[in-house]
Amino acid sequence: MKLAIMQPYLFPYLAYFQLVNTVDKFVNYDDVSFIKKGWINRNNVLSHGKPFLFSIPVSDISSFRPINKTMTNERLYAVWKKKFFKTLNLNYNKAPYYSKCIAILEAVFSEESEYISHIAFQSIKETCRYLDIETDMIESSAKYENSELKGTERVLDICYKEGASDYINPIGGEVLYNKGTFLKHNINLYFLKSKPIEYNQLNKTFVPDLSIIDVMMYNPKEKIKELLNEFELV
Repeated sequence: MKLAIMQPYLFPYLAYFQLVNTVDKFVNYDDVSFIKKGWINRNNVLSHGKPFLFSIPVSDISSFRPINKTMTNERLYAVWKKKFFKTLNLNYNKAPYYSKCIAILEAVFSEESEYISHIAFQSIKETCRYLDIETDMIESSAKYENSELKGTERVLDICYKEGASDYINPIGGEVLYNKGTFLKHNINLYFLKSKPIEYNQLNKTFVPDLSIIDVMMYNPKEKIKELLNEFELV
């Protein structure tokens, strides 16, 4: 059984969905520390041909508070949503799949939630639903009861409890995890390396590594499903 574990990111980049799509089970790592200036409450879209960072306002950001206990700023959130959709309209209204993408965003942001982890996880689940990704998903806070463990030790514990034979992590995890350590526990460790991808953004120069929002704005569903396979495991 192939397993992946990742923090919930807000409409993450394409490689995140490549990871979700290639495993049998995906663990939403929602009870680890909130990462300041990470991708849990923010991401990049295209604005005037350049990356534009959007960020959901969060209350009392602290790296000592778990993601699933971090709340949105209720006072600012409603105003932010209006501005965000206006920004998308101004920059993407000519994109060929604007209406379909906006429908996904509306499904996510129409739900009432005071926790950023719920909003981020919904962005992942709604995108997966659109792309016909049927990977089993679970929140780490709902099952494993091992928050006292840290780093590799906790990942291995989750792998053991799920009966995983293969653990797959984004390529950046090469600096965090050692294949030999996992092999000692009879688990194969692989890293997902996404291949270079370009598509027509109606710009002269392609801007890479944006939120999946940008990918969905400019590509038909079937094309995105093809892009989900544009990676290698190393």
